[in-house]
Amino acid sequence: MPERKQYIPELKNVHSQVLQHVVERLDKAYKAFFRRVRSGDKAGFPRFKPETRYHSFTYPQSGFSIEGKQLVLSKIGEVNIRLHRQPQGTIKTCTIMVKNGKYYACFSCEVEHQHLPTSEKKIGIDLGVSQLAVTSDGGRIGSPKFFRKSEEKLKRKQRAVSKKKRGSGRRRKAIRELAKLHEKVANQRRDYAHKESRKLVHEYGLIAFEDLNIRGMVKNHHLAKSIADSGWNQLVQFVTYKAESAGRQVVQVNPSGTSQRCSNCGEIVKKSLAVRVHQCPCGYIADRDENAAINILKLALHNVS
Repeated sequence: MPERKQYIPELKNVHSQVLQHVVERLDKAYKAFFRRVRSGDKAGFPRFKPETRYHSFTYPQSGFSIEGKQLVLSKIGEVNIRLHRQPQGTIKTCTIMVKNGKYYACFSCEVEHQHLPTSEKKIGIDLGVSQLAVTSDGGRIGSPKFFRKSEEKLKRKQRAVSKKKRGSGRRRKAIRELAKLHEKVANQRRDYAHKESRKLVHEYGLIAFEDLNIRGMVKNHHLAKSIADSGWNQLVQFVTYKAESAGRQVVQVNPSGTSQRCSNCGEIVKKSLAVRVHQCPCGYIADRDENAAINILKLALHNVS
C-alpha cells in the first residue's frame, strides 16, 4: 500500500488500516476461489467491485471512537449517530455500511461468555409452512408470513420500476422505494427470528432440529415462496449461535421418516402431506407435526447419548 500511495495520492486520504482491510478482503475472496477449484465445486471467479457495488469499509483495530453522541472516524471526522445501545466489552472493529441510502456503524465486541442457568429441559422442533415450528411438548411458533402480507405492495412497486425508462432519475427513485420495502420485510423476519430463538435458548438445555436440505426444497415451485417466507434457516442459525454462547446444545438430525414413524411404538404409518393427524394401529393419535417433533427429539437424544 505505501508504494501505491506514491502513484495514487488520493489513497492518503483513507486510514491505513481501512486500506489494509480491503486487501485482506481481496485475499480472502481469492483463497475461497482456489479452495473451490481444488475441491471441484463451482468456482465462481471473484467479481470486481466497482464503486456502485462496494457498500462497506472496516476499521479493523483503531481509527475510531465513540464520544457521546458522535462517532469519530480517522480521516473523516465527527459523525452524529443514534446509539441504540451502549457497546458491551471491548470494541474490536468498526464497519461502516450504506444500505438503501442509510448509513450504519456496526461494532464487533469481545465480551465474556455469560452462561445461562443450567436447564434439563429438552425439546424437538419440526419446521413447517403453516406454522413456523411445532415443538415436541405441543407448543406452536406461528409463521407471520411477512412477505405474503407485503406481496401486493411489492408487486405494485416492481411494476413501477418496470415502467420507468432505464437510466432515468424516476427509475432510480422507484428502485430505492422497492429496495426499502424488501429491506423492511427482511428486517421483520430477522427480528421475529431473534425473539423466538432467544425464547428457545433461555428455556431449553437441548434443542433438536431436522437437518433439512432447504436449498433443495426451495426448488419445489409450489412451496418455494412459503419456505423462503418462513425463514427456517435463519431460525436455526440464530438458535445455534445463541445456544453456543449460552452453554446450550443444538443437535440436527436426519429428517428421514420422522413424520411417518409413530413416536409411541415406532411403527411406520404412511400418510400424504394432506393428512395432518397421525393415527397409529397401536391406538396413538397426535398432531402430525407434534409426532414428528417427538421423533426428532428421540433421534437427537440417541445421537448424543
